Amino acid sequence: MERLLLLADFTITLNGVFNDAANLSHAVFKTVPSTSVNRTVSINVSGQTLANECIFTDYPLTRADSGELTFAVPGSLSDGTVPTWS
Repeated sequence: MERLLLLADFTITLNGVFNDAANLSHAVFKTVPSTSVNRTVSINVSGQTLANECIFTDYPLTRADSGELTFAVPGSLSDGTVPTWS
């Protein structure tokens, strides 16, 4: 994959605790390691929304010494649309 960084780009890393309940983190990201997965990411702050189409490339699960199972999923802008707040 080749990326051109011109006017705008967007990257994000989503961090959380493993949750395999329906429609939560594991259900959303479990196909990432085997395919290129596009997902809509919306960030909401004080009534403003930044929505982006992102491609997620990895779903690493980590077990800490204290026992929790966490993830850190990296994503990048997938469609070239300039991210704008609305």
